[in-house]
Amino acid sequence: MQDNADRKLFLGARLKRVRRDLGLTQTAMAEDLGVSPSYLNHIERNQRPVSAQLLLKLAETYDVDLRTLNQSCAVDAARLTEILADPVFKGFSAPRHELMQAIEEAPAVAEALLRLYQTFDDQRARMRAASEQGDALDDSAPAEWVREYLQARGNHFPELDTLGENLFAALQTERPPHAEGFEPAARQWLAARHGLTVRTLPAEVMVQWTRRFDLHMRRLLLSETLGPSSRAFAIAYQLALSEHGTELNAMVEAANTPDEPTRNLLKVALTNTLAAAILMPYAAFQRLAEESRYDISRLQAKFGVSYEQAAHRLTTLSRPSARGVPFFLMRVDQAGNISKRYANGAFPFSRFGGACPRWRLHSAFRTPGRIITQIIETPEQDGKPASRWFTFARTVDRQGHDGMGGNHDLAIGMGCELQHAHRLIHAQGLDLIHPEVTPIGPACRLCHRHPCAERAAAPIDRPLAVDDWAKSVSPYPFASD
Repeated sequence: MQDNADRKLFLGARLKRVRRDLGLTQTAMAEDLGVSPSYLNHIERNQRPVSAQLLLKLAETYDVDLRTLNQSCAVDAARLTEILADPVFKGFSAPRHELMQAIEEAPAVAEALLRLYQTFDDQRARMRAASEQGDALDDSAPAEWVREYLQARGNHFPELDTLGENLFAALQTERPPHAEGFEPAARQWLAARHGLTVRTLPAEVMVQWTRRFDLHMRRLLLSETLGPSSRAFAIAYQLALSEHGTELNAMVEAANTPDEPTRNLLKVALTNTLAAAILMPYAAFQRLAEESRYDISRLQAKFGVSYEQAAHRLTTLSRPSARGVPFFLMRVDQAGNISKRYANGAFPFSRFGGACPRWRLHSAFRTPGRIITQIIETPEQDGKPASRWFTFARTVDRQGHDGMGGNHDLAIGMGCELQHAHRLIHAQGLDLIHPEVTPIGPACRLCHRHPCAERAAAPIDRPLAVDDWAKSVSPYPFASD
């Protein structure tokens, strides 16, 4: 009897979240699942366990990935644990089972705490930067809000994928005679359906702009500094706005953004997503990715996109019927500043910190244009065992040059859990059973790994342990538990 009890699943809060995301009442969902409303009510209140039969019916009826029901709680608990490590909560502790209970029973409250801390942390960082540089403070953090919004949805928007595939197919049927590629068809479509022309102008005329829409003259103006793939993406962006501006506006409105700057930035992000879906339609892109073992150079050649565009698209492949490898992506400059951070699965790095200096992402600048690989291990956390990840990184040029100028001043790092590495061409020839592993941590201020010669700061919750009689390999030795 005890074995049967151990296998019972109480997923009430998460089932309720699925129902609300679908916009259904308890009565409507109960009817769809073939159960009584009172029975469903008991399940959502964790008074009854969820049976395997009901889970299968749920997956079949609503195309729900059952793995997400088990993953969401662990991710949220890790984020809450990270927040509570901040010195502002010194003297306060919450055991893991209490965090899990809070997430299960009051997910909206847990999400409110995450958002409140994010706002606090952003404001603290801006105050510190303003103090150091003498700058005025902004009253908002649109970029962080949008980043969290995208990440909360796994960087996947199925409605935009569908719109992109349909528009790509329509462009193929109306391609000009003897014309090849996306750009001629898109230019003709914009001219015929929207009375819009595309012009390329000298950099001296465009000044700081790479793309600008002249509404009065109905012209899309592009800088000559744009390479082929950046120019195609700029045209796809305008095509997305012209064809589906209404749908994009509706999505932004539904997001309930806190202010106008955030609203505008979210619309840009969603329009970029649709532009990528037009250039790299989901089914064709995911199929070639699988066939080529995620060879980004093959994807570049097939769809006429840049390395970064193809890499970013790989982080969006979460369609239930055709899932890709769950990648994460991070983009940094040579100073270590992070300008992109996306994932359609688990993410090994701290939301509130940067990447570990032991990760070879930072070494990519020493081998411009070449892919370097590494298997990393993140430490045990909250009772969960250490995790291993296969990663690869290479440099790229800033947007607008497509690798033509040799200015490799950005690096793209990608990776996935080690269990998926056998599907990747970049892991070919590596011993994935007994791999060479580099232990890493989150940002130094959150990392308890010791000793570490690359450490740039002591953990925020550990006092320094400096001894004038001995020298540690770490420049910031600290007291352990």
